[in-house]
Amino acid sequence: MQLKHLKTLLGPQEGAAKICAIAYSPNNHKLAVCTSDRVVLLFDEQGEKRDKFSLKPADSKYGKKSYTVKGLAFSSDSSKIAVGQTDNIIYVYKIGDDWSEKKVICNKFVQQSAVTCLIWPPEQPIIYGLADGKVRSANTKTNKSSTVYNTDSYVVSLAHNPSGKGILSGHADGSIIRYFFDDEGTGDSQGKICTHPSPPYALAFSQNAIVAGGCDKRIVAYGRDGRSFQHFDYSREDDEHEFTAAVCSPSGQSVIIGSFDKLRVLNWSPRRQMWDEPKLKEIPHMYTVTALAWKRDGSRVVCGTLCGGVEQFDCSLKKTIVRNKFEITHVGLSQAIVRNMSTNQKVMLKSHYGYEIDEVRIMGKDRYLVAHTSDTLILGDLTSCKLTEVPWHGSGNEKYYFENENVCMIFNAGELCLIEYGATEVLGSVRTEFMNPHLISVRLNERKQRGMADNKKMAYLIDIKTVAIIDLMTGMNISQVSHDSKIDWIELNETGHKLLFRDNKFKLYLFDIESGQKTSVLNYCSYVQWVPGSDVVVAQNRGNLCVWYNIEAPEKVNMTAIKGDIVDVEKTNSKTEVMVSDGFNTVSYALDEGLVEFGTAIDDGDYDRAANFLEMLESSPETEAMWKQLSKLALEEKQLHIAERCYSALGNIAKARYLKETVTIAEEVEKQVGGDGFQHYKVRARLAVFNKHFKEAESIYLEGNHVDESIEMYQEMHMWEEAIEVAEAKMHPELETLKRNYNQWLMETRQEEQAGEVKEREGDYVAAISLYMKAGLPARAARLAASREELMSNSELISRIAAALIKAELHERAGELFEKIKDYQRAMECYKKGKDFRRAVDLARYAFPSEVVKLEEEYGDYLVSQKQLDAAINHFIEAGATSKAVEAAIGSRQWSKAVQILEMQDSDMASRYYKKIGDHYASIGEYETAQKFYVEAGCTRDAVDMYNQAGQWEQAHKLAATYMKGEDVSSLYIAQARQLEEQGKFKDAERLYVAVEEPDLAITMYKKQRMYGDMVRLVKAYHKDLLQDTHLHLAKELEGEGNSRQAEHHFTEAGDWKSAVNMYRGQDLWDEAYRVAKAHGGATAAKQVAYLWAKNLGGDSAVKLLNKFGLLDSAIDYATENCAFDFGFELARIAMKDKLPEIHLKYAMFLEDEGKFPEAEAEFIKASRPKEAVLMYVHNQDWDSAQRVAESHDADSVADVLVGQARYAFEEKEYAKAESFLLRAQRPELAIKYYRDSGMWQDALRVCKEYLPHKLAQLQDEYDREMTSNKSGKGAEGMVTQAREWESSGEYARAVECYMKITPAVISDQNVMEKCWMKAGDLAIKFLEQQKAQVVVEIVGPRLAEIHRHGSAAELYLSLDMVKEAIDMFIAAGDWNKAKKVAKELEPKYEPYVDDRYKDFCKNQGKAEDLANVDVIGALDMFADKGEWDKCLQMAEQQNYQVLHKYVALYATHLIKASNSQAAMELYAKYGTPAQPQNFNIYKRIFTDMINRRDLNKPEAYKVWADLRDMMLDLCEHFTKSSDANSPQHEEFETMLVIAHYYCTRSAALTQKSLESIAGKLSVSMLRHTDMVPADKAFYEAGIICRNIGWENMAFVFLNRYLDISEAIEEGTLDMLDHSDFSETDIPFEIPLPEKPYLTSQQHEDIKEWVLAVSMDQKVEQSLPKDERGTYEASLVATDTGIRSLPCVISGYPVLRNKVEFKNTNKVANKDDWNKFLMATKVSHSPELQDVLKFVGKWCGATPNPSYSFQ
Repeated sequence: MQLKHLKTLLGPQEGAAKICAIAYSPNNHKLAVCTSDRVVLLFDEQGEKRDKFSLKPADSKYGKKSYTVKGLAFSSDSSKIAVGQTDNIIYVYKIGDDWSEKKVICNKFVQQSAVTCLIWPPEQPIIYGLADGKVRSANTKTNKSSTVYNTDSYVVSLAHNPSGKGILSGHADGSIIRYFFDDEGTGDSQGKICTHPSPPYALAFSQNAIVAGGCDKRIVAYGRDGRSFQHFDYSREDDEHEFTAAVCSPSGQSVIIGSFDKLRVLNWSPRRQMWDEPKLKEIPHMYTVTALAWKRDGSRVVCGTLCGGVEQFDCSLKKTIVRNKFEITHVGLSQAIVRNMSTNQKVMLKSHYGYEIDEVRIMGKDRYLVAHTSDTLILGDLTSCKLTEVPWHGSGNEKYYFENENVCMIFNAGELCLIEYGATEVLGSVRTEFMNPHLISVRLNERKQRGMADNKKMAYLIDIKTVAIIDLMTGMNISQVSHDSKIDWIELNETGHKLLFRDNKFKLYLFDIESGQKTSVLNYCSYVQWVPGSDVVVAQNRGNLCVWYNIEAPEKVNMTAIKGDIVDVEKTNSKTEVMVSDGFNTVSYALDEGLVEFGTAIDDGDYDRAANFLEMLESSPETEAMWKQLSKLALEEKQLHIAERCYSALGNIAKARYLKETVTIAEEVEKQVGGDGFQHYKVRARLAVFNKHFKEAESIYLEGNHVDESIEMYQEMHMWEEAIEVAEAKMHPELETLKRNYNQWLMETRQEEQAGEVKEREGDYVAAISLYMKAGLPARAARLAASREELMSNSELISRIAAALIKAELHERAGELFEKIKDYQRAMECYKKGKDFRRAVDLARYAFPSEVVKLEEEYGDYLVSQKQLDAAINHFIEAGATSKAVEAAIGSRQWSKAVQILEMQDSDMASRYYKKIGDHYASIGEYETAQKFYVEAGCTRDAVDMYNQAGQWEQAHKLAATYMKGEDVSSLYIAQARQLEEQGKFKDAERLYVAVEEPDLAITMYKKQRMYGDMVRLVKAYHKDLLQDTHLHLAKELEGEGNSRQAEHHFTEAGDWKSAVNMYRGQDLWDEAYRVAKAHGGATAAKQVAYLWAKNLGGDSAVKLLNKFGLLDSAIDYATENCAFDFGFELARIAMKDKLPEIHLKYAMFLEDEGKFPEAEAEFIKASRPKEAVLMYVHNQDWDSAQRVAESHDADSVADVLVGQARYAFEEKEYAKAESFLLRAQRPELAIKYYRDSGMWQDALRVCKEYLPHKLAQLQDEYDREMTSNKSGKGAEGMVTQAREWESSGEYARAVECYMKITPAVISDQNVMEKCWMKAGDLAIKFLEQQKAQVVVEIVGPRLAEIHRHGSAAELYLSLDMVKEAIDMFIAAGDWNKAKKVAKELEPKYEPYVDDRYKDFCKNQGKAEDLANVDVIGALDMFADKGEWDKCLQMAEQQNYQVLHKYVALYATHLIKASNSQAAMELYAKYGTPAQPQNFNIYKRIFTDMINRRDLNKPEAYKVWADLRDMMLDLCEHFTKSSDANSPQHEEFETMLVIAHYYCTRSAALTQKSLESIAGKLSVSMLRHTDMVPADKAFYEAGIICRNIGWENMAFVFLNRYLDISEAIEEGTLDMLDHSDFSETDIPFEIPLPEKPYLTSQQHEDIKEWVLAVSMDQKVEQSLPKDERGTYEASLVATDTGIRSLPCVISGYPVLRNKVEFKNTNKVANKDDWNKFLMATKVSHSPELQDVLKFVGKWCGATPNPSYSFQ
């Protein structure tokens, strides 16, 4: 979190003008600031002051300054402000939503005490603290207040958690109390949770911790359990002051604490579970922060100061700009603000789970936002400001679809998830592979429906042909639609009851989800859409606009002709229009709003309005369907008057009258009885009858025992049987009459069949048969007769029935009767007449077996006559009529069966039918099967024709080649191909030619038809080697015909694009030539063609063309490069005159190369380049012409000519002539160069000395370098010789220079170098000026040093009085004596310098012994650095006491760091222990380390304790002699001496059994020093030794105390330690807590077990023994009197009487302990005991006579 200062809302004043309180409104629109003047200022979101109002006191008589404001808070709806005042009152002001609204007091709460702080948590009452310690709540709705909880301490602060469900109060005594309205399932406790060290004026309640700060400059973070887990201590910072205010961010992840000039930010780290503190915000001269407020969206913090200033800060982790449209501000890890930069609309994005937001993306046409956290997904609609957060663990490959405004669709790996904006969980998920918005339809409460609170449905594709509809509320699949074609569009209506879908054949279907009925609605549907807010459907069918105003009647459609395509359906307040676009214009077609409104009224349940709409419409099929729909709905809702109107409109007067009568009955019942008339049984029964629910009506009547009315209802409906059932069930007395009436009614209405059924049920079968016969139902009579044996025996009855059956031509039923009475002959005749051959055959099998075969054939013939050929096949086979069977199979197109039959016959018969079968298979495209049967039938030509007709030339050719001669096949195919060629079927002809392997004929055919593409294709396929030639041939032929384009194509295909270019050039089509060159030859070729084009045009046209292509400059260059100089001159003269010299130059160079030197000379001169002409002649050694041109045109080149002549002369070795030419050319330097290059150094030096004397030295140097260029020595010898010559000639300076040039690079002999350099130095000193001589010596000296000739260098320096340099040389040579001698004799001031250098030398070489001669301290430091401490201390011992102890201290420090404190102690025991303050920490560390050791509680450790004791004694004696005597430090070390003495004496006593009690007393006495001795160790040792001696009470108490201290070490605090056992002792309570336990875990467990065992034993008391004082026997201080006794120097116990005194009056001993110790010493002769007595004598003064003392 970073704070950035935005603006100053209120400027500070000169004096104190405290800002009392600040509050932000929950809607982020207002900021309230209460000033010291008791005025509330209101600022807007931009920080501009918009309003203000003054506060009033509780009682006006005390004046406006009688109170101060302690709290300010907004209500949850931001319309009210609560103000807490110190005059015992809280006012609630209603400020409204607008700035202009009047501010009035709407609530006031009078208190018994001053209000000290106030908050108003969201959706909770006002919470405030009082000066009397109460925390109370105020309810603005009831205007009552109550106490939440009561304390006895002033309330200094209040804070609520981010959710507002919990509060904290801070009190003056430091206590912090927590209270929950709702603990939100955390289980955290309420009440006092912790005590802060100071009053927590700065208090914050985050979601993870409690942060408190106060006047002690410390910030403490407490966990939810109240334990502190993090401290920020600024008490040592001088510029820090008390913390006065704190505020928590709305997300709970940051806290800001204010103090003097500073704002500190704490950020919660979820990973570390700790607070992080970034860089603080320090604002000079801001003074103390008195109030803080954090904007609810987390983006701003405002602080008020003591001087009245109000500062506004921007607080954010980071800001990002998305597509320059949105600004995303991360105000916390889990909180961000998304702002539309154009509209300034803001949306708060927050993870309610507290997860860190990783990224925020704006998607879906900049309307929707998507944010990810580690475990959740956050989605939001920026328009509706709906946000949702759901648990989510994505793969990162999700695809998001935002086509639906209410839900986001997320698709990943075949799974579709739906997330509703504003919801808290995933709405639903399904598996589908079809993630197209047109293949998914989701409807979420888009139209309210009666009796349905939530309506959420989705339709999607399970597969490409199946739609599933699910209820998203239950997750159940409510319907499924299977289709036979691929579905490409689906859409539910807004109520989710209907589904429209379209398939890929553009057929539109309607699916009713409730009934499961699918209806085809429209063909060729290119557009379809539900009209928003209704169930009206708009679709397009080709050029027609189709509208269904009532989708319940899909066949009723309104069609309107339109031009164009429907693009949208727009619905405004009172108008619905279909927008149609023809590509240029958009036309709107208005829908009938009345019909549209009908649907809306139906959905709203306003049936009166729906009926009124319909009555205004003319009658039409659509309105008729709507009346039917309305009637159905009105009946369901029992609005019978509406239903009556509907049926009247439909013309169904009967139903209308029936409903009117029903309504009349209901109204009469209401008048007579009262209540709802529609609940009367008659009305309910009539409605059930109306809906044809007769059973329901019957039950309604019978419920009220209205049996007669029930029977009457059935009679009215002519439902006699149901009436009789009711009468039978209720045993009605008129049952028989009812039956008679029913029978009579049946006869009167000529329902003999029904009457027969009644008789049949009654068992009167004969009468029933008579009635059936009368009704013309002989078959039913026969069935009844056949079912009764007694009737079958009545032959007359049977004959009469049979005759009736035959008369009715029911021969089969007559045959059955005859067969049952075993009259088989008549049965057979009846079966044959009735054509029931199946029964005839079955009868013949057992009655007439010989006639079975004949009957089978007749059966087959009958079936054939009935066109049941497939059924006839088997009967013909059974009859052996094979040919008929085959013909039936072929006739019924059962070809496989026909083949099976034929395969069983001879080939002659089969061949007659195979051709038909082959024709069939040929017709269905099964050519191979057809071929087989054609071949079997001998019709091979037909098979070949079949393949040819099918275009399968290869198969035809293969077949023909198999069964026909080769020449016949070829001639056949060629003839057929030519025939196809004449018909223009060139492709088919080609295939025939190719089939007979005559591709050349096809190629010729295509060439003749000028179908060159196909021709080339065949050549490529069959004559690939001739392809290029073919292309070229065609190209030239086409070129000759003038078909340039095709010719170009073939040239380029042949790879000869240049011929195409030349063709266009020849035709003067330069633009085409340029195009081809550019396309196929690239830029270079295009430039060449452009050049040729320009050259062809010439003049201005050429220039214009080249300028057009930007090639003028390049063309000129190209012309000159290709020697077309005339064209180049022409172009340059017209357009680029500045290039003429360049062209002349290139022309001249061309002529030069051609050997035409005079013409070249002329062109060079025209090009203003005469020098080139001169050089041309010089190159050709035509010196006269060169001289002529140079003199005429370029005087500067005359010298060049002479130089050229000279160079030629040098090459010819005519040196004098060459020198003459160069001197004439005034170029002596070239003469020197040529001489030098030829090795003629003397001539070079001669010419140089004569003509260029100023360069003589440089040439001499070059000559010297040449001479010294190798180490062979020859060069060096030459240099020495030259130097001697200079010396002999008196040129000493040159001689010196020459000697100086002798270097290791020239010669490797150091002796020669030394001689030369010494010679140079001598000459310089003798003959050169002092300054130059010094320079030479300064160069020579270091050189001599480099070759280790330091003595020679020193002599040289001394010769010039350079004493220091000479000394340095002697030092470098290690000749310290000479160096000191020179310094002493010549320059004494350099003696310290030599000594310092010698010291450094000794230090660097590690020669400490040598260094000691000049620098003892340095030598000691060197020994110390090298770790040679023995030598160091030995040498230091020879120095003074201070020096010795400096290094003793250094060594001791080194040993302590190496964890060897004992060696350090022995060091001080050896060398003494001075009372130097700088050593005190060393002594304390040695003491601490020794008493903390575990291995010294034994007799063998005596020597260690004795050394520590002696060391401390020595230190105390030194203290006594110093000025620090009796200081606190002295007393501390005296105590350490006592402790060391006790340990030492105890170690000595442990060696003797008789002194066990002394050892025990010393251990017990050690407990009074547990402020220095580790407490757990001291109590453990005391407990163990007491247990060993048998002092069990004390052992139990001490070891129990040990266990308590061990637990305290584990908990890290001694706060819980119980001191009751030691309340009247001198054992200290305030002791340091040991860092780690003294015992191992096993030892600890052993002690624990012993203590537990003893505690169970009643014999041992948990108490300490007391002496005659009534005080604990080892305590020095008496409980009652407070008198302090001296401790015994032997046992440490208090000396009460019988004491042994010493010279030191402060030291005494118990006589018994002293005598016991003396006796043990005499008896045992123990050196340890003797040493103790010796020490006591030294420490306490003269020891008394070592004998028993009985005085």
